[in-house]
Amino acid sequence: MSQRMIDQFMEMVRIESESGNEANFINYLKSEFEKLGGFAKHDNYGNLIVKFPEKGCTGKEPILMSCHADTVQPGKGIEPVLNDGVIRSKGNTILGSDDKAGIAELLEALRISEINPPIEIAITRQEEVGLLGVKALDYSLISAKKGYLLDNDVLDTIIIGGPSYFAIDVTITGQGAHAGMEPEKGINAIQAASFAIAQLQLGRIDEETTANVGVIKGGLIRNGVPDKATFLAECRSLNHEKAENLVKKMEKIIREEATKNGAKVIIEIDNKCKAVEIKPDSDVVIIAQKALKKVGVDAKPVFITGYTDASIHNNNGIEMAGVGIGAKLEHSTDEHIYVEDMEKAKEMVIEIFRLSAE
Repeated sequence: MSQRMIDQFMEMVRIESESGNEANFINYLKSEFEKLGGFAKHDNYGNLIVKFPEKGCTGKEPILMSCHADTVQPGKGIEPVLNDGVIRSKGNTILGSDDKAGIAELLEALRISEINPPIEIAITRQEEVGLLGVKALDYSLISAKKGYLLDNDVLDTIIIGGPSYFAIDVTITGQGAHAGMEPEKGINAIQAASFAIAQLQLGRIDEETTANVGVIKGGLIRNGVPDKATFLAECRSLNHEKAENLVKKMEKIIREEATKNGAKVIIEIDNKCKAVEIKPDSDVVIIAQKALKKVGVDAKPVFITGYTDASIHNNNGIEMAGVGIGAKLEHSTDEHIYVEDMEKAKEMVIEIFRLSAE
């Protein structure tokens, strides 16, 4: 067991870095990468870019290794506990293995790897709240055209594709009135929103397309006709054209249904990322499969309908596959990670370095 890696991982999860509060942790990482001989700097958004020279080879193209520094909530006061080869949090918090396990594995691989091509590292901010850091990343600081995102949970899948994702923010304005004395003078914004939501097709639309309404808010008092309601919806598809057509359909339905009772509607649509696909026989996938095979894992390329930093890297011309770090039940207080899986992930990274340097 690499005790140094485990100790550092447990040290890192104790450093608070909920989304938007990553600065101290990123500064910690800057120091750690510099101790290993990396050249590290922040971009204007506060992301960390690190570069390491080649080792044991010459003339090889650089690869980009990507992780994110932030965690979801509740991520304050994390106290990790190692018991029977499993690391969990002691209290009512997440563990933070997403994505600090990936960073710990990368740091240890850099320490003990004997051969690697030029390595560029991107540690992004605010991944968990909409990939804000990677979207603001200064790509002029990065020259690599291929790479790996250390942010997949399981080791036996390699992510080669993600969806087009549209966020749909809806504000419906009606007319306030006293619900008992003069309800006929009001226009119920909650009712208008409900009519609109009821007509939307939600859930799994087909094998590569989904839609959802996740948040609805409205009203202030029981006996008032509410004059405002908001809801947050989304749709996503591995086929960009499908996602575009679906978001247009959803917008049309919302507008028609919300205005039937005289309400006004404002709809804001944000295409957060565009669908990407890496060929299953691309170099990054083949190298990742070989690296995992060496640690006894048969990994298969898969598509996911979630979206990650890799989607934005691919949108910016960097062919990037998502590989596993071993985390389990992320985003919950039951999150945990097996030391054995961290060891395998570390060895996978070392082998990726070696194969990329051949």
